[in-house]
Amino acid sequence: MAEIEIKVPPVGESITEVTIGNWFKNDGDFVKLDEVICGLDSDKATFELTAEAEGVLHIKAQEGDTLSIGELIATIDKSAEASTAAVSEKVEEAAAPVAAPAAKGETFEMKVPTVGESITEVTIASWSKKDGDHVELDEIICELESDKATFELPAEAAGILRIVGQEGDTIPVGSLICKIEQGSGAAVSSGKTSAPAATATTASPDSKSASEKHASPMAAKILAEKGLDAKDISGSGPGGKVMKDDAMKAGSKPASAPAPAKAAAPVAAPSGERGQRREKMSSLRKTIARRLVAVKSETAMLTTFNEVDMKPIMDLRGKFKDKFKEKHEVGLGFMSFFVKAVTVALQDFPVVNAYIDGDELVYNDYADISVAVSTPRGLVVPVIRNAENLSFSGVEKEIVRLAVRARDGKLGLDEMSGGTFTITNGGTFGSMLSTPIINAPQSAILGMHNIVERAVVVNGEIVIRPIMYVALSYDHRTIDGKDSVSFLVRLKQLLEDPMRLLLDM
Repeated sequence: MAEIEIKVPPVGESITEVTIGNWFKNDGDFVKLDEVICGLDSDKATFELTAEAEGVLHIKAQEGDTLSIGELIATIDKSAEASTAAVSEKVEEAAAPVAAPAAKGETFEMKVPTVGESITEVTIASWSKKDGDHVELDEIICELESDKATFELPAEAAGILRIVGQEGDTIPVGSLICKIEQGSGAAVSSGKTSAPAATATTASPDSKSASEKHASPMAAKILAEKGLDAKDISGSGPGGKVMKDDAMKAGSKPASAPAPAKAAAPVAAPSGERGQRREKMSSLRKTIARRLVAVKSETAMLTTFNEVDMKPIMDLRGKFKDKFKEKHEVGLGFMSFFVKAVTVALQDFPVVNAYIDGDELVYNDYADISVAVSTPRGLVVPVIRNAENLSFSGVEKEIVRLAVRARDGKLGLDEMSGGTFTITNGGTFGSMLSTPIINAPQSAILGMHNIVERAVVVNGEIVIRPIMYVALSYDHRTIDGKDSVSFLVRLKQLLEDPMRLLLDM
C-alpha cells in the first residue's frame, strides 16, 4: 500500500503543539492535492492543513486532540486513487448542473484584511448577509472582532455572496472569508438551484447512519453527551456537516422518564427549567481574561483605600450645572472632577504615573488617562490624551465622545493604547467597594464606587454626608506604600475642596 504520512508542520518558531480544530473531510474520503482537509489551532493563530497527495484520507487524530509538531495526523492511500477517482468524477458530474450557473461569471475571493500591526487573527462576530444573498459594492456584509476593536467588512464587488467562514470562527489575517460570484452566473443563483442538491444528498445510499454521516467526530461526541441526533441539528460545515461549534450551541434533549424499576426510589424532581447553553468567547473577552490573569501573576499588586466627602462637589454641580451645560453644551459630571484631580496628584507623585520597562523605570511627564467603559461586547478602556491640559468642559466632551464610539464599536486602536493611568467607576452599577486590577503596563488604577449617605463626624458633630469609597490598586514593585497612600490623601484633599482645582492649589 502506497501511503503518504501527513505530519503536523512547523507553524512558528515558538509554537510546539497544535490542537485539531475541525476536519473538513471524513475518514475514507477522497482528497485532491493541496485540498484543505482540516484546521489547526495554536495559542496564537489558526492554520489550514492541506493534502500532500491525491488519494483516500485516513484520519489518525480526532478533533480536539493536541499534537506536537511533527506528530502523525493522517495518511493518504495513493493506491486507492484510481478506484476512488471514478467515484469522485461521478459525484462532480451529478453536482455540475447546480454549480454550472456560478461558472458563467467570475468569482471574487475576499480575504481578511490587515486591521492593525499587532493583530494576526480576527473572529467573525456576525454576518449581515446570508449565504446566497445578492450584495452591492461596499455594502457591509459582516462584522469582525479582534482582541482590541471591532471592524465592519464591506463587499469588494457586487454579486452573489458565498460564505466560507462561519460566525464564531477565528481566522488569520489574509485567509479566505467569503466569495462573491459576479456576472450573469450570480443572477441565476437562487433557492431553486439548491433543491436538486439537497434531494441528491438525501437520496444517496450509505451504510453509515445520519449522525455518523453529517457530524465531525468531536461534534458527534458532544451530541451524544447531550442526547441529540446530528440529523436534527443545522450544520455549518461543508455539505451541512455538523461541526464542533454547532454541537456546543445545540440545546440539550429533555431527560427521559425514569424506568419503572426505579420508580420506587423517592427522588425529589427539581422544579422549573434547567436548560443550559454554551457560547463561544469573543476575541475581546478572551484577551481581557488573558491580560487580567497575566497582571495578577506578573505584578506585586496591592490595594489601598480612602473615603471622599462628595458634598462640596455635589453643591458645586448643583449650583453651576445648568449654566455649564448651556455654555459648553455638555453635562458636568463627577468624572471630570476625578480626572482633573488625578492629573494634579500625578504631578505631585510622578512615580504613580510611571511603569517598568525591563530593568528601567519610565516616568511620563504627561497624563493620558484611560477611562474604563462597559460595552455589550465587554470592557474597553479608551484614553483621554493630555488630560492635564484640558478644561472641565474639554474632559466631559472627550468622555462623551469616547463612550459613544465604544458602545458603537467604532473605537480605533490609537484611541485605546498608550494610557498612563486608569480610572474605573464601578459605582455606576452599585458597587460599594472593590479592588480593581491594574491595566498593564500601567502601575496604578483608581476605583470609584457608589455614593451613600453615612454618619460621619465633622468638627466634633455627627452629620450625614454623601460618602464615596475610593480604591487605588498599584504595583508594589514600582510604588511604595507611602507614595500610594499619599496619592490618595492628595486626591481626597482636591475632591473635598474642588476650588483647589480651579485655583491650581
